Amino acid sequence: MELFDHYPWLLALAIFLARVADVSLGTVRILIGFRGHRMLAAAIGFFEALIWVLAARQVLVHLDAWYLAVAYAAGFAAGNAVGITLEQRLGVGNELVRIISYDPTVPLAHELTERGFSVVEIKGSLRNRQPVEVIYVVARRRRVPDLVRLVTELEPTAIYTIADVKTCHGEELADPGQGFALRFKRK
Repeated sequence: MELFDHYPWLLALAIFLARVADVSLGTVRILIGFRGHRMLAAAIGFFEALIWVLAARQVLVHLDAWYLAVAYAAGFAAGNAVGITLEQRLGVGNELVRIISYDPTVPLAHELTERGFSVVEIKGSLRNRQPVEVIYVVARRRRVPDLVRLVTELEPTAIYTIADVKTCHGEELADPGQGFALRFKRK
């Protein structure tokens, strides 16, 4: 603690970084918990609370140092952005991609299946009887950018929507050869 007495800016930096860490963990915890990973969210919450207590203590002990309160608040703000970015990069969970293809000459469902996506295809038509193909794909979040890029390349006139999937029962969505994956059993 003598180091912080001689270099108060180090304490401000430590508080800032601690807040970035605990708020980032909190953001990830909430988003992962929303997707049904209760035990992982609980473990993250433990470390989030521990870091928060340590950072808050330093600010409360040194209430006369206004710059510590500013570092605390700035760490909170930065932690939100870092947490959202981190959660997006982790890519935990699944998403439902709904695609409407207007070009019957493009075998979009077949091409997506060939590239390892689980596809449900429904034939339909517009009011003017123009044929359309409605495709549903449930994919791991980390694969969705590749899926969207592929759809855009193969059928530029297609439209798509993406929705978060909280739970998915049925076909296994394991991605062989796709690297690190978090796998947890949910009850």
